[in-house]
Amino acid sequence: MGLFGALFTGVSALAAQSQNTAIISNNIANINTTGYKRSEAAFFSLVTTETNSSRYSPGTVTANRLQKVKEQGSISQSSSGTDASISGNGFFTVKRDSDDSSLTEFLYTRNGQFSEDSQGFLVNSAGFYLYGWPLDINGDLPSNQGDLDSLVPVDVAFLGGLTRPTTTAELSINLDAAESDTAYASAPTSAPDFTRGLTVYDTLGNSQSISFEFTKVYGPQATAFSTLSSLTATDELVADLGLSDGDEFTVSDGTTTLTLEIDDGGGAAGTGTAVETIGDILNAINAGLGNAIAFLGNDGEIVIQQDDFVAGTETIVLANTSGTPLTELGLTAATYTSNDIGTDNYYSNGDSTDSPPYSAGEFPALQYVPGDPTYNHRGWWDVKVKDPNGNTLTTGLLNFNGDGTLNALSDSSGNIDLELTGIDWGNGSELQNIDIDISNFSQFSSDYTVLFSDQNGAELGLRTGVEIDRDGFIIAQFSNGASSRLYKLPLATFANANGLNEVSGTAYTKTENSGEDNLREAGSGGAGFFEPSTLENSNVDLADEFALLIVAQRAYSAGTKVINTVDQMTQELLQLR
Repeated sequence: MGLFGALFTGVSALAAQSQNTAIISNNIANINTTGYKRSEAAFFSLVTTETNSSRYSPGTVTANRLQKVKEQGSISQSSSGTDASISGNGFFTVKRDSDDSSLTEFLYTRNGQFSEDSQGFLVNSAGFYLYGWPLDINGDLPSNQGDLDSLVPVDVAFLGGLTRPTTTAELSINLDAAESDTAYASAPTSAPDFTRGLTVYDTLGNSQSISFEFTKVYGPQATAFSTLSSLTATDELVADLGLSDGDEFTVSDGTTTLTLEIDDGGGAAGTGTAVETIGDILNAINAGLGNAIAFLGNDGEIVIQQDDFVAGTETIVLANTSGTPLTELGLTAATYTSNDIGTDNYYSNGDSTDSPPYSAGEFPALQYVPGDPTYNHRGWWDVKVKDPNGNTLTTGLLNFNGDGTLNALSDSSGNIDLELTGIDWGNGSELQNIDIDISNFSQFSSDYTVLFSDQNGAELGLRTGVEIDRDGFIIAQFSNGASSRLYKLPLATFANANGLNEVSGTAYTKTENSGEDNLREAGSGGAGFFEPSTLENSNVDLADEFALLIVAQRAYSAGTKVINTVDQMTQELLQLR
């Protein structure tokens, strides 16, 4: 038994080393195969058990294949945007076809050399179809993203190109604080002080030009203003403006009535407050009326306003009581009433879902709050937004603080937006909503300036390229400058990646030894990241393989020596007579 057992041991040595040589040769052959993972032989002995310790029966040796799937290969650059390698433990999820049939098994590969086939599917160099999560219109993943059923073949064909309707825009504009004021009216007949256009895009990809019209106004409060301009606070009423000494007029804020008497410097003869200069009139009104304010406007005109307002109830009443001093000051004796905020938008505060017309106490988006002590009498602008046909999309008022910043509170989302809703362009496109960020509006005494304007729409564009980013998003670029995320690639991980079963094409199937697949997003759970425009080389080290090949060759030769020696010994045995 011992002699012939030694013969079988030598034969097993040749078989094991042959297996080792085959594994080494396969590694060397795939040294340039993208994503290839090397294997190595692991030897272990098979012992023949002998009950008699004085006798020894030789056993044999066998070789098992150990996969080195978890060993990372080196990363090399690629010029293709659809190539990607994985830095980490994850795998691309692929199939042999694009039918997405449940009868076709999922495979897992590190070969990220993908390109489009004739139908627009991404296929790697081994012919496997790439699968990923489809993104909905909001860019969200499927709710069952942990299941393989959530994956679909990645199709990047865009036969009709891509349009992107405008949903948001942003303007940064400075309005000239020194502009002349005019009376506020819901439908002013005078030309606006400043106009700015903005091109947006509808749902059909057509460009639409909307215009913003700005008019400096006294505001919605009850306001009386003189037709005389270029007045100064030191102008004397009698000597400079020709008013008659002793004439009287009254100013009422709805609560208190103030009587003012023209005085040429000799002292008032009546019971009213004596006023000798324009400055005296302003000071008297500001001191004597609790709900009114008086000042010289930007053109040097007298302006008398209610200090606060509640829809349609505040008044300023001017009346001549002796002579016609109001007429000589360019003022009209009348009752002035505040504009009804129930019918106009005041873009400055709040966030309401109410729709126009607004009743008292209801405020539309960015509504100014009546009675807020921070509003600025000198900072009101009427704003109208019009479509290309001149139709008004929205209208309202802006108010600016004394430091030139917009007097506005952000809404519940933290935005200061002018909201255009339900825009009908009249060309068959869908009704459109556009939120315009006006937080960078300002009012300083300088030229009208548009610092920047931007919007997120784009006209029709044809696809110019596709790329995979580091987070695994499949992104298409278009000739109009737009880009769109189409899919997100998962990374499949396994408890024991070395236990996967290799199939042709540098891909693997899961086994009991590998454990179940776990779909993860890039950067989570040790799955790693995608490295765009790179490829993972094989993890074969040629120097190591040659060294192992030399060892295998020597071991094989040693095995043949054992067989040759046993052969000679059996020959001697057969020659015994």
